[in-house]
Amino acid sequence: MDGLKACSVLVTGSNRGIGLELVRQLSEKRNGPEWIFATCRDTEGPHAQDLKDVAAKHREVKIILLEVTDHSSIQAAAARVTEHLQGAGLNLLLNNAGIIRLSTLESETAEDMAEVYKTNVIGPMLVSQAFLPLLRKASQESPQPGMSCSKAAIVNVSSGGGSITDLRLWHLGQNVNYRCSKAAVNMLTRCQSLGYAEDEILCVALNPGWVKTDMGSMTAPTTVDTRVRVILNTLGRLSEKDNGAFLNWEGTALPW
Repeated sequence: MDGLKACSVLVTGSNRGIGLELVRQLSEKRNGPEWIFATCRDTEGPHAQDLKDVAAKHREVKIILLEVTDHSSIQAAAARVTEHLQGAGLNLLLNNAGIIRLSTLESETAEDMAEVYKTNVIGPMLVSQAFLPLLRKASQESPQPGMSCSKAAIVNVSSGGGSITDLRLWHLGQNVNYRCSKAAVNMLTRCQSLGYAEDEILCVALNPGWVKTDMGSMTAPTTVDTRVRVILNTLGRLSEKDNGAFLNWEGTALPW
């Protein structure tokens, strides 16, 4: 994890699962970020208690209300983060928030497809747009050459289920809405990598793999703390050669 030296990090969907563990491990990192913006859509409810416990122990963790499907909520969150940063930029945006609606090809509905797409694809697009000025500022003011997650980066959490080439675990769950949304996230990432290349903002789609979380279930083979430790190490190694790539938690390129 020592390779990641971002001064400021924002994580969406940080009240549970991978998002919560990212915040926890970043806050415990030696010489970690000065600012960790932990966002979620309900900052006062019981589902945010674990996040509140982390924030109570680490003053650099700031809990921010952000509903990724609500444009006004996104804009308000961007304003709060800008205020906290006091003229500095944002180094790393982790678009982690996501949902799934269990389905098969026969049972899939337009309503579920639209809801999942709005959260998993449109959400990361709008959040990235809102925080783009801060990412650009971080990139412009950084003395580092090239691209890195320590300088300015957008990491969109994707899934192996979004691979059109390698449709893994189909027999365990078709989940058409989720698979389609993650394939779209991969395309969004490719577009961002082209659109923000001149700004030297690194853009990658990252598959965290099957992990023991509420979404992944306890039947998953890997614990969330073990996997997040690897993910953070990987983020510290990424550079311009990875811009626009679809990678797994170890940084290995995946088939689209």
